Amino acid sequence: MSRVGKKPIEVPAEVTVTVSAENTVVVKGPKGELTKSFNQDIKIEQEGTVITLVRPSDSKEHRTIHGTTRALLANMITGVSQGFERALELVGVGYRAQLQGTKLVLNVGYSHPVEFTPEDGLVVEVPANTKIIIRGIDKERVGALASNIRQVRPPEPYKGKGIRYEGEVVRRKEGKTGK
Repeated sequence: MSRVGKKPIEVPAEVTVTVSAENTVVVKGPKGELTKSFNQDIKIEQEGTVITLVRPSDSKEHRTIHGTTRALLANMITGVSQGFERALELVGVGYRAQLQGTKLVLNVGYSHPVEFTPEDGLVVEVPANTKIIIRGIDKERVGALASNIRQVRPPEPYKGKGIRYEGEVVRRKEGKTGK
């Protein structure tokens, strides 16, 4: 039995959750609104401020989507109430980031600067020229933008230079040894 799927979801007071007949869920909160359609087989039951998910059988397909549906719904509720944040740091001599309007411009050792334009609903901040913070209400989109920025120059194992998530530990390799 899915331990994640059985866990009830507590809905904060400032968040409203609406479930339609087609299992389309609309979550509204102080930070915004999210809409998502879920599998028809999983039944979403709302009693006051508690949401539970019930699966029809113990088949492999139902077990796999039970926990996933619960996690996605819980992330939607967390997103509209608190929001999500992902921080990146640039490590390397001369590596820097800056904002030009809403565009993020990265200088990470290439012959040209790399530019990113964030989607609507995502906010990019550069508090220091070696730190980038991405904020938004959709966890999936925040993580995807952070991943795309990191792919420009992933950290390399010899000197550790590159763009890494805040707190990420890069396993270092030993270089060539002399005689």
